[in-house]
Amino acid sequence: METLELWLVRHGETPSSRDGVLAGWLDVPLTQRGLEQAEAVRPELAGESFEGVWSSDLQRTVETAHIAWGTATPDPRLREINFGELEGCEWAALDPAVRRSFANFNGFHPAGGETLEQVRERLYDFLAELRWGRHLVFTHGGVIRLLTREAGNDAFVPTGTVVGLDWAGRRMLFVKESPIRVVQAFTE
Repeated sequence: METLELWLVRHGETPSSRDGVLAGWLDVPLTQRGLEQAEAVRPELAGESFEGVWSSDLQRTVETAHIAWGTATPDPRLREINFGELEGCEWAALDPAVRRSFANFNGFHPAGGETLEQVRERLYDFLAELRWGRHLVFTHGGVIRLLTREAGNDAFVPTGTVVGLDWAGRRMLFVKESPIRVVQAFTE
């Protein structure tokens, strides 16, 4: 049986993830800790081989990929959720109903942004083009959560985490969190 294995890497810490600000499609850089997290991913990938190596086209994922692996093919379909009018807003300042909707990952649709169904559609479009085998994908927390949820394991992972999925079998293989921990600002 042919398999499609995904190694998903959440980019390193950014000022937005550190400070509890919704970045979405904003092109924010890595912090010093984010650079260290990207470096810490390198040993997790050492000696592995992949059919393809991909990243979102936003600088935080491109830079994480460059530090942790080397060259990755950027693809805008791997971007975070477009938060529309909520881009740049502080999590703590959001209406509690909006925070609950996003935290529950159901019915979330920010004004001027994407629905989760739209995110799923662009991700499935990307995945449908992959050849069988193992692929390394540098992406974002919302993307990883959507894919792990589709594999039966609803998981929001910290920055610098590597998640393995057997996509064909829709099951989680592993989660390797960064040894360089950060405080998660997005809590309910």
